[in-house]
Amino acid sequence: MYTKFRNSKKPVRAFSGPRRRPTMGASSHGSLGRGRFGGSHRAGRGARIGERINPSRFVNKVVMTEEVEVFKPEHQFTDFHIDERLKQAVVAKGYKTPTPIQDRTIPHIIKGSDLVGIANTGTGKTAAFLIPLINKVLLNAKEQVLIIVPTRELAIQIDQELKGFVKNMKIFSVCCVGGMPLGRQISALRYHNNFVIGTPGRLKDLIDRGNIKPANFKSIVLDEADRMLDMGFVHDMRFVMSLMPKERHTLFFSATISTEIEKLIKEFLREPVRISVKTGETAKNVDQDIVKVALGKNKLDVLHELLNQKEFSKVLIFGRTKHGVEKLSKILLDRGFRAESIHGNKNHSKRQQALRSFKDNTVQILVATDVAARGLDIPNVTHVINYELPATYDDYVHRIGRTGRGNKKGKALTFVD
Repeated sequence: MYTKFRNSKKPVRAFSGPRRRPTMGASSHGSLGRGRFGGSHRAGRGARIGERINPSRFVNKVVMTEEVEVFKPEHQFTDFHIDERLKQAVVAKGYKTPTPIQDRTIPHIIKGSDLVGIANTGTGKTAAFLIPLINKVLLNAKEQVLIIVPTRELAIQIDQELKGFVKNMKIFSVCCVGGMPLGRQISALRYHNNFVIGTPGRLKDLIDRGNIKPANFKSIVLDEADRMLDMGFVHDMRFVMSLMPKERHTLFFSATISTEIEKLIKEFLREPVRISVKTGETAKNVDQDIVKVALGKNKLDVLHELLNQKEFSKVLIFGRTKHGVEKLSKILLDRGFRAESIHGNKNHSKRQQALRSFKDNTVQILVATDVAARGLDIPNVTHVINYELPATYDDYVHRIGRTGRGNKKGKALTFVD
């Protein structure tokens, strides 16, 4: 049933069969799995069209005996020049040794330097900027920090992590994202909030209404900046930045660097410290392979066989379109799997409910569009399956970054023609 993948440096297991477009069987399954890689199917503005990638780039077998350089941090959390209450909160959350991005960025942020942080996903980036910024607020209760992120799920996640750090510290925050009641956010903004966390569109709306005054914020975080650029939020970012004080503290985080990102860095930051802890394009502890559907096999049946294997205990499946993702999740439900979906056509509460069900293992499978590909920290995902190909290789990197987080191993499988 298996064959070698010839373009790989090593023999790789993949479903055998001639090179052909996977079929879906009955027409009732619609267009799931249709479409050539590199087409104009990518959701969101600013999509790059026409990128073609050799499937061998989806193959990266983990060598379990490989010697990996052990990171030796220069600091412990207790070494950082931060408030004792914050040190206790960090310990209470179970943080022991800083990750590389935390170890290298926190001292610079404490000093007030503008900073560009380049790191693979799942490296502890959120705590890297929250800890020193919370300390800044503890030193000055009037300090206000604006955090801009590409998706509402990431905004909510950051807000929850912030609240976990600042219990009983009288530090307040508000999360401003689309899909949630605008009136409630406006009401919350009437009070003093040290942190305002939100997505570009909703923040711009609230600024236009006069509910948020960027001139009052002397610190700003642009997180997942490359994703915001891809989604077409660059004008919203520029709008917010133009209204902020010229003397400000700017932190800029991105997983990738491009010519466009370099332009934004020059535009938004002043003599920034650059910290890069990327270890490669894809995580070393993610075992990547391809799935080719054999002649006479049905693509859904192949997926079914995979999901029935015991080790596929917590699986994130990526599709290309909202409609396709919803249809696939319903088909899997009909086949007896515990599955949920997350995509842009679902309202905020249903998306959060789906994420909670997946995080707490109520469901085994979450089928998602690329809205879930960046930033979300979902513990213990055993497998990522690219049921439909991503639009770009960067999207692929971020998709598979949902598994193999921290020191854990993960597997990524990509269906290819």
